[in-house]
Amino acid sequence: MTAGEAVEKIVGALSTVDGLRPATPAAPETSWLPVDWDGMAVELSPDVVRIRLIATRLPIPPLLDRAAAAVRPVLAGTAWENARLSLVVTDLDGAAFARPASQ
Repeated sequence: MTAGEAVEKIVGALSTVDGLRPATPAAPETSWLPVDWDGMAVELSPDVVRIRLIATRLPIPPLLDRAAAAVRPVLAGTAWENARLSLVVTDLDGAAFARPASQ
């Protein structure tokens, strides 16, 4: 699996976790550039797979547990299988305060 394919699959796996979204440098709907904005939130290295996220729900720890559980199978059998998974919440969306806390 190439790095690009891995990033695409990681982003796809994260889309199944309600309450988190990739942290992107710009809102895709405000830019005309044809860029994989969500993929920019993922960094792959042999030692660390770092994913920057925005939380849209609270509490955050269970969301990160679900994200790790979704991403780890994607990395199985790849060059990043043994890399440390670093999930970094870079921002908290205001919507997190409007929704009831999830368990």
